[in-house]
Amino acid sequence: MFRLRSFRACCSRRLFHGGAVSRDQVLDQLQTCSAEDQVFDVVGRNKAKLSASHVSYAIGQLWKFQRERPHMLRTIEQVRNHPQFLTLRVLAENKISLMDDASVVDMLYGVLRLQVEHHDSLVQQLVTEAWNRLERFQMATLSKFAVCLSDQFLQHSPLMGQITQIVSQRLDSIQDARVLTPLMNSIFALVSPQLRDALFKKADFLLDKTNPLHFNNPRRVVQFIRNVKQIHRPLLEKCNQLLLQNVPRMDVEHISIILGLYHSMQYNNCDFRLAVRQRLMELVDTGTDPATFTKLYASLGPIAGQGVREGLESTALLLADELNPHQALGVVETMEEMQCRNLQLINNYLQGSVYPYEVTMLTRVLSMLPSPRPDEPVLSRVNAVIPQCNLNDLNTYAMVVAKWIRNDPSYRHNTSSKYVRLLQTLNRCSRERLHSFESLDVVLEEVKCLSGEWFDEMLLEESMVTMQKLIDQISCTNVHELGVYLTRTNYFCAALMDRIASVIIENIDKIHYSATYSIMLPFAVLNYDPPKAEEFFDVCIRHFTPYISSFDPHLLVLLAYALALADYFPEEVVREIFNVDFLAKLDAQLETFPDGLNMRIRLRLMELNRAVCLECPEFQVPWFHERYCKQLQKRANSFISPAQQQIHKMLGDVLGGMNCAKVGVLTPYFYTVDFELVLDRHLHPVPYSEPIQLQISENGNVHWQSGSTDRERMELPPGAHRIALEFLDSKSFCKNSWHMKGEAMMKKRHLEILGYHVLQIPHFEWNSMELSSEDAWKEYLRKKIFSDDL
Repeated sequence: MFRLRSFRACCSRRLFHGGAVSRDQVLDQLQTCSAEDQVFDVVGRNKAKLSASHVSYAIGQLWKFQRERPHMLRTIEQVRNHPQFLTLRVLAENKISLMDDASVVDMLYGVLRLQVEHHDSLVQQLVTEAWNRLERFQMATLSKFAVCLSDQFLQHSPLMGQITQIVSQRLDSIQDARVLTPLMNSIFALVSPQLRDALFKKADFLLDKTNPLHFNNPRRVVQFIRNVKQIHRPLLEKCNQLLLQNVPRMDVEHISIILGLYHSMQYNNCDFRLAVRQRLMELVDTGTDPATFTKLYASLGPIAGQGVREGLESTALLLADELNPHQALGVVETMEEMQCRNLQLINNYLQGSVYPYEVTMLTRVLSMLPSPRPDEPVLSRVNAVIPQCNLNDLNTYAMVVAKWIRNDPSYRHNTSSKYVRLLQTLNRCSRERLHSFESLDVVLEEVKCLSGEWFDEMLLEESMVTMQKLIDQISCTNVHELGVYLTRTNYFCAALMDRIASVIIENIDKIHYSATYSIMLPFAVLNYDPPKAEEFFDVCIRHFTPYISSFDPHLLVLLAYALALADYFPEEVVREIFNVDFLAKLDAQLETFPDGLNMRIRLRLMELNRAVCLECPEFQVPWFHERYCKQLQKRANSFISPAQQQIHKMLGDVLGGMNCAKVGVLTPYFYTVDFELVLDRHLHPVPYSEPIQLQISENGNVHWQSGSTDRERMELPPGAHRIALEFLDSKSFCKNSWHMKGEAMMKKRHLEILGYHVLQIPHFEWNSMELSSEDAWKEYLRKKIFSDDL
């Protein structure tokens, strides 16, 4: 019995000792490390014992320690230059074939995050090994590998194409948004329209199953929407709601990324904007280093009040010398948006910029500043990037060159100057680029922000010709962008607008409700009724009406104003806007807007209020803009054009006295009428009792000076007619035709409701060759005023 017990005890000791020996002591040591130096110490003491798994784990730990630190406290360069890191790289290169699939990709991910050069032999061998194993990768491993390829700018490589094909075949197997969202952003440049839509659908499904606190998933989906340049409104709204829930947990960097994505898509959400402003105000004292401050400045500056802006600008000046070129670019871009100017900062970094986008943006800002003509290095840099530029950049350069020409006296004496050569290059490159397009979506992407004299002269007409050649490509996915473009350019093209209306009537269920605004806008602004006009507007109104409470306040105001231009007043929309809660929310939103946009929305609200009061009195909406209009009137410029002065003088001769026409009349609801006159029942002019004078200001401009600011109206004799005579300049007509725009038509409707007989003098009639003498102009006025229509 004793011997048996002794034998068992001996076996137990051997088994225990054997178990201890089988433990991985090197891995144990690595797992207890809490800093990089400890990892390197373990590596240095165990070089001969390090296995493939040890090397992979060590590199993973090194990146983990860096990732957990703020950017400004990371020591990646010191890690990469440590002698034992070289040891790890050599060992990794020798042991790649022994690693499992996940370890190969983890190793690649880690060394890239530790900023090992892309052409390094270790990186090259890891990519090659992963490519050889690609077909057997799990989807999580494939997703991480795709991110590594994107980090190496291989989005268009054959290898990424192979990954895209695998995703197309195995998309149904992905059940984790953390796997899908990095993958879809890596392959975005190669996805077909069918795969793009399938990814939208899959992302929509997985976001519903995702922990709402994981806000990187919806952020990546927004990034994908931006990258593929196809706005999927329902998915974008879902992502925004998830991001909105997480704003209190976000830091400056996260907010900066999301706002940048929203800005690039021209997407704005009132609730998110207000929440972000509040959060950034809480974080404003954390932006003490250049990297964080740059993001804080770009995010908070455009939406902050004046006091906060001034504080940010002061900090920017203090940190200016510490900014690297990329950070300086971000600050300068925000300065442009905020209309803040710092010539020294812009000049210092223009010299170091090589990317077309950087040179374009800095050149545009530089042209806004009071500076001397550009030096040769600036012109050389501009000339070098022109062939690489898209139409938007080319348009920017054209505007900048035009300003340089105006500011450079030497140009007048040198027609073969450097500026002329630059303009010739711009003209040639822009035409070649426009003529090369075979996709309407590509055309719209490049022209959507173009404006200015050069664009109007060189590209506007040709862009419309190109679009009409591609008219069959107009679909429910691009009518939104096309509508915006037609409205912004004021270009009347019945063929394109008829096609838009046809597509919408047939596909309204495929259109996001918020897109109806930009789709209806050109028809309202350009005053055009397509075939089946009533059906077109009705389907749009029925489509968005159930969602009116979901619209951002400013967008609903703009939508309602557009409908008012077209003479549509849906009662549900009017009731939604003209209530106290909505107006309070609108005020809160406008506080975050730039001054120009703020003033524009308030003006549109006033004009909508006026239109509803005049055209829909049955809604009983009160007129509450009296004080606003009086303030606006005080600031208004009463300058009159030479044509108006000429008409006024001739009216005196035609009517039998200068006091027979009242000038600059302010009507009820604060319309201004160029000339008001009264004809009695026999069509004889009725003189006004008050004197009418012209006042010349110090700068030489002519203004009306009379009692016409008093809105008390002369009582009409029985049978008399009150006539409003309006001179319509080029702003009242479409850019390419004599087709009158909606705003002039709405004013005419409203003046008629107010009791006027409205006569309009188009500028192209008044300035025509037929009216080239004083007698001809007077005869023209007589026919206008004393027509049989009265």
